[in-house]
Amino acid sequence: MEFASTAAATADDSYHLTSSLAGRVEVSKAANFMRAYLWVSLGAIIGANLRYFVSRLAAKLVSTNFPYGTLFINITGSFILGLFMIWTTERVFADPKWRWLVAIGFCGAYTTFSSYAFETIAYFEQGHWSLFALNILSNNVLCLAAVIAGAALARGI
Repeated sequence: MEFASTAAATADDSYHLTSSLAGRVEVSKAANFMRAYLWVSLGAIIGANLRYFVSRLAAKLVSTNFPYGTLFINITGSFILGLFMIWTTERVFADPKWRWLVAIGFCGAYTTFSSYAFETIAYFEQGHWSLFALNILSNNVLCLAAVIAGAALARGI
């Protein structure tokens, strides 16, 4: 009597073994794929809601004459992204789910480049040249500086 471990596999048996293993690998890949989307979605929900809250708060507290909310969101989002990316790539080993959650989901939904672009073009079309230039310069210079500041902070931790 032969035991299963010593019996020669027939062509039909090896197909079932390979098929079963391939099926498990495919299910595992699909689960990882879906897990990434869930983490991104969770981060996006948080980022989008915070963006809405901050923009409404800025309009209430500061002014609606200039898109201060968009500017503040872009600066803080740039800072968070710079801090997070350097911290998780140079300082600590982070599970990929954190990059999905924070960098892609949260920062992607929180920062408002499309709002910035629309507001900037609106100033251009309305002939508000000084606000047009101020919006371009402040968002670009301050956001780049915020990434540098976040990266420097992460390297200093």
